[in-house]
Amino acid sequence: MKKALLLTMTAGMAAALAACGGETEEEQGQESSEQESSEQAEGYPVTITDGMGEEITIEEEPENIVSLLPSNTEIAFALGLGDQIVGVTDFDTYPEEAQEKQSVGGLDFDVETVLSLEPDLILTDSSAVQNSEEGLNQLEEAGAEILVVNDATSFEETYNTINMIGQATGTEEEASSIVDTMEEDVASIEETASAISEEDRKTVWVEVDAPPNIFTTGQNTFMDEMLDIIQADNAAAEEEGWVPYTEEDVVALNPDIIVTTYGFRVENSTENILNRDGWSDVPAVENEEVHDLDSDLVSRPGPRLTDGLQQMAEVVYPDVFTEEQ
Repeated sequence: MKKALLLTMTAGMAAALAACGGETEEEQGQESSEQESSEQAEGYPVTITDGMGEEITIEEEPENIVSLLPSNTEIAFALGLGDQIVGVTDFDTYPEEAQEKQSVGGLDFDVETVLSLEPDLILTDSSAVQNSEEGLNQLEEAGAEILVVNDATSFEETYNTINMIGQATGTEEEASSIVDTMEEDVASIEETASAISEEDRKTVWVEVDAPPNIFTTGQNTFMDEMLDIIQADNAAAEEEGWVPYTEEDVVALNPDIIVTTYGFRVENSTENILNRDGWSDVPAVENEEVHDLDSDLVSRPGPRLTDGLQQMAEVVYPDVFTEEQ
């Protein structure tokens, strides 16, 4: 009896194992695929408080992304989302791959073109909500998911934007890595600048638009924060945001350094300043300390902002900062 029972149990176990073995062979690929899909979907749906302070929920990882802002495009490519980007604006010049994507227009983007790309996610910012409200409302009514990032004017807000887009697109680790690198670069430049003494500090006039409409940047702008980081004084530090100035008022500020950001659209921008009537006694002009900076690097809230900080540091304190910094 015992022997018979043992044989029966053995036979049953063998049959079960055979059945399992057959199942594994047939269904292993399917189970593996299901597991991979589950891992990819991990973290979704995700709820985010956007740049307008409103909560939005993204149900699935986006596959088709349209960016309505050059800075968001730069961030998305830096996060490794180049393949998912299907639409950009006319102003998206970096990276080069962005120029190969379908353009949806400029500030007044074409709603039909955007919708034809069947986006899972549309990236914009809070300033665009005011400037392109009608178009964004049409996209929202059509069922498009819109992520409004904050209108960043500081490094910290830029970090928040990068992390927000990372959270929305399932690239949080990549976003964290980018932010860590940027913070390290800023800290390194700040440490180098700490050696600059009070008597060696330079006063800098930042000119973001040329006559007849001269504009500069005051507080709560990237360039003001950059000057603060490198131990320089913004000649317009008492102002707020982007403000107009007369030539007479600029001359009265007596800056040691002048930097412009419009050389890409105004020919001979630095030479024009050096030859302005009535400016010859300004220290920056007298010593030919007039430099043009890459506008995108010093004003676009994205991963290259620290490159702009380095560029600013090198033209203001060339003896302290080098390209190798």
